[in-house]
Amino acid sequence: MISLMVAHDPNHVIGKNNQLPWHIPEDLAYFKKHTLGKGMVMGRNTFESIGRPLPKRRNVVVTRNTDYTVQGADITHNLEDAIELAKEQHEEVMIIGGEQIFREALPIADRLYITLVHQSFEGDTFFPEYGREWKLVSESERQHSNGIPYSYLVYERNAGGESGD
Repeated sequence: MISLMVAHDPNHVIGKNNQLPWHIPEDLAYFKKHTLGKGMVMGRNTFESIGRPLPKRRNVVVTRNTDYTVQGADITHNLEDAIELAKEQHEEVMIIGGEQIFREALPIADRLYITLVHQSFEGDTFFPEYGREWKLVSESERQHSNGIPYSYLVYERNAGGESGD
């Protein structure tokens, strides 16, 4: 199973200057809960924004730079190889960003873990549009952290990519 895990605002902003534009500690705990013990796939910029391999997860970094190396992470040069490496860790592969990796992975994803931030932010990085081929299977109550409203949504791809209407 391929899952995308992202927090975005109503305009699909996911980042600004290679950082999250908000600070929601509860979302970081949610992220940890859903990625522990699994293989995670991310682009180089996302990895560098985190600053280190995350423990108790297989960190797989996708980069076009064939000379790029980092201790504690596997380096691949395409999404397909990254997913195969991540699958060695767990049945569910977690794609965690950034924009280009999300765009490549969305057409083959099975599940979306979305933290919807109910406040607009300025940004330079965006999550792609997702629509009728996705069915909302769970939604949390609206919560607040640091004055920022958010909720957790989980979508699964409709069988055959059909509309949920």
